[in-house]
Amino acid sequence: MPAEVGYSRERPHQKKKPGTTEVGPTQILGQFLRDVARNNPSNFRVLSPDENASNRLTALYEVTKKAWLGEYFPEDADGGELAPDGRVMEMLSEHTLEGWLEGYLLTGRHGFLSSYEAFVHVIDSMFNQHAKWLEKSGELSWRADVASLNLLITSTVWRQDHNGFTHQDPGFLDVVANKSPSVTRIYLPPDANSLLSVANHCLQSCNYVNVIVADKQPHLQYLGMDDAIKHCTKGAGIWQWASSDQDSEPDLVMASCGDIATMEALAATAMLRQHFPELKVRFVNVVDLFRLVPDTEHPHGFSDREFDALFTPDKPVIFNFHAYPWLIHRLTYRRTNHDNIHVRGYKEKGNINTPMELAIQNQVDRFTLAIDAIDRAPSLKLRGSHAREALMNRQLDCRHYAYEEGIDLPEIVNWKWPL
Repeated sequence: MPAEVGYSRERPHQKKKPGTTEVGPTQILGQFLRDVARNNPSNFRVLSPDENASNRLTALYEVTKKAWLGEYFPEDADGGELAPDGRVMEMLSEHTLEGWLEGYLLTGRHGFLSSYEAFVHVIDSMFNQHAKWLEKSGELSWRADVASLNLLITSTVWRQDHNGFTHQDPGFLDVVANKSPSVTRIYLPPDANSLLSVANHCLQSCNYVNVIVADKQPHLQYLGMDDAIKHCTKGAGIWQWASSDQDSEPDLVMASCGDIATMEALAATAMLRQHFPELKVRFVNVVDLFRLVPDTEHPHGFSDREFDALFTPDKPVIFNFHAYPWLIHRLTYRRTNHDNIHVRGYKEKGNINTPMELAIQNQVDRFTLAIDAIDRAPSLKLRGSHAREALMNRQLDCRHYAYEEGIDLPEIVNWKWPL
């Protein structure tokens, strides 16, 4: 079901202002998976090595319980009970559940596995072998189609203030990018409605490994359901409401891929437009990561003309990425404007930080992005010094407040799209 935040209850066809309402994306996804489980009671299972409840997919328990064969205790009653026919498979063993899912798919049925981002690496080699099997089986005409292996990567790097460094590793995407373009797909939906669109597409697909990255914590919502479907179908696109370059040549491109990366890039864009009202900023969001690859190398890739239409052939691009920044350079190195693409992402710096403190440490925060833009936009290099200084001071204020109070400033926690 679509996230309610996309439209006003009083006037259902009038969109709410983007970036002003928060909702937990995987909580909404859980309602969608609940309906899938209800409509497919004998051929669909959900597997959760790191707790289905922790991943906010508890709506599933409205139609099915956990598969439970042994003794249970009162604390197991969060969907547990004695249910040998339960459709939710939960065990703190990623490789066991991955093996179960692969076998289940090969019998002609369907499934969905969610895992904490840092620990999905447990199944690296199993994913590798399944991807290789899919590639080779695709060469055999007598092989029947197999439902795609769908992996939800959640509890992500940028919202681990209570777990810390051990739970910060977005590198599974690098592993997936190594496998054959004929079988791999990576999606980073920025909000709940785009997550629904992506999940719906992935569950109907065959012969792929679909990797979806979406955090379980509440996040700002940007797209109504119809807009989300269009955006995800394109895989990447310009957000007109966040841009100020309509019918003109942009001074720079602010791009994002991932939920927190998108919020910080939007905040940076808002600050730039407030400091420099005449600045022409184009905001681009990427959902389908392989859109960045040339179409000669991946079936989802953009042609050079399509890529340049979004990112321009010669303007500075500030690209904020969910995972390790080097992956974006690897995917775009052959593009015309690659030398002007400046990527920010996770740089293996972290502790038990507040969200903003962690973002600043890895330079994916709004202040760093806005400063990057000032340093790279030709029109701002000389006249942007005072704004640059003000941004640096606010960044220091944020770090100091987080260190002293253990939480982020209210203006950071409660930030909404202001324009």
